Amino acid sequence: MRMYDIIKKKRDGQELSTEEIYYVVENYTKGNIPDYQMAALLMAIYFNKMNERETLDLTKAMINSGEKVDISYIDGIKVDKHSTGGVGDTITLILGPMIAATGVPFVKMSGRGLGHTGGTLDKLESIDNFKVNLSREEFTRIVNQTNIVICSQTSNIAPADKKMYSLRDVTATVDNISLIASSIMSKKLAIGSDAILLDVKVGKGAFMKDLDSAVELSNEMVRIGTNYGRETVAVLTNMDEPLGNAIGNSLEVKEAIDVLKGNGPKDLYDLSIELGSILLLMAKKVKNRNEGKEVLEEVIRTNKAYEKLIQLVRYQGGNVEQIKNPDLLPKAKYIIEVKSSKEGYIKSIDAEKIGLCALKLGAGRETMDYKIDLSAGIVLNKKINDKINKDEILAYIHTNNLNKVTEVEEMIKDIIEISDIKGEDKKLIYGIVTKEGVTLY
Repeated sequence: MRMYDIIKKKRDGQELSTEEIYYVVENYTKGNIPDYQMAALLMAIYFNKMNERETLDLTKAMINSGEKVDISYIDGIKVDKHSTGGVGDTITLILGPMIAATGVPFVKMSGRGLGHTGGTLDKLESIDNFKVNLSREEFTRIVNQTNIVICSQTSNIAPADKKMYSLRDVTATVDNISLIASSIMSKKLAIGSDAILLDVKVGKGAFMKDLDSAVELSNEMVRIGTNYGRETVAVLTNMDEPLGNAIGNSLEVKEAIDVLKGNGPKDLYDLSIELGSILLLMAKKVKNRNEGKEVLEEVIRTNKAYEKLIQLVRYQGGNVEQIKNPDLLPKAKYIIEVKSSKEGYIKSIDAEKIGLCALKLGAGRETMDYKIDLSAGIVLNKKINDKINKDEILAYIHTNNLNKVTEVEEMIKDIIEISDIKGEDKKLIYGIVTKEGVTLY
């Protein structure tokens, strides 16, 4: 078998065999296939695409390139949730404790933020001494005793994907449904959760900018998960404006605490309840989503979800006092008010551009080795369709460095569009994708 022949075959629009796909993934991971040949194949795939069987084979090959995490020994139906990335997306820190508080094991291996999107691990590391790297023994003990663990992936989970993604990133071959779906699902399926919920973001701050492409990606991922033997559901959610009000690591942890205590932004609370009700249904904990919502509202009302967050932090070595008193979390030296120059209604808040503002302040990273400022970020004072008066506060800039403040302040004023009339209410959820098909709301 020769890599040259495989490249030529896909270049000419032919279907690759299972054996050929496994050969490529195995040998590229081992270093037997050079980057220039793999780049040529990725470009051929980009233009000629892969069918359903090829995409599943690629996913399986990437799973088999590394370690699989067996959690079958953990009692109950284990659930996992993945977001395709957004701005102000603090859902995991809210949803995980809520689900675990109902008695359903929530097992999640998360990643770090890159670019304008935030990472769950960075947010958790705002908490002093929180341990994201766990041994197998620690992982097992914690989830058995608490029903929840949120930690980093081991470096040996789907190493083929890590190597291939780095190459895709510099060869303009990221934007291909089969390559995106297999990349996401190889990491999710390598962890032995029984049910996987995919939060597929749609809009200005998301990777998928339009609903059609988000539906296509969701269908592909649900097919992969289903064909691999795992119950998989995708929910299409709005990312035109940031979720919640806070963008930045410690700021988002504070907001998650607020939601778990029954306060916090309505969109964060509502989306957590909606996604959680689907997870409880997948875990066979409830008979329908309405029952699931009632169960989750109860664990918020009784503080059980908040207590579960405290338990998670305690068992993973973090400073519990910072959860009990969020003012102890990392704080920026300076908080600058950004005021509106006119009155009206908030027409739009471009999530990606606001995320890039937070990145300029040091809240995110442009490269994986960049050291982020855990206290930096932006807190919005208004959301889309809110009334705003002249000189009223639009947002707060949290920073330890005044050098970028004027630039970021002007950017925020440009990004937050104000109209004379109030617009239509925006949907929080556009639809749901299951193995049975697509339901749009």
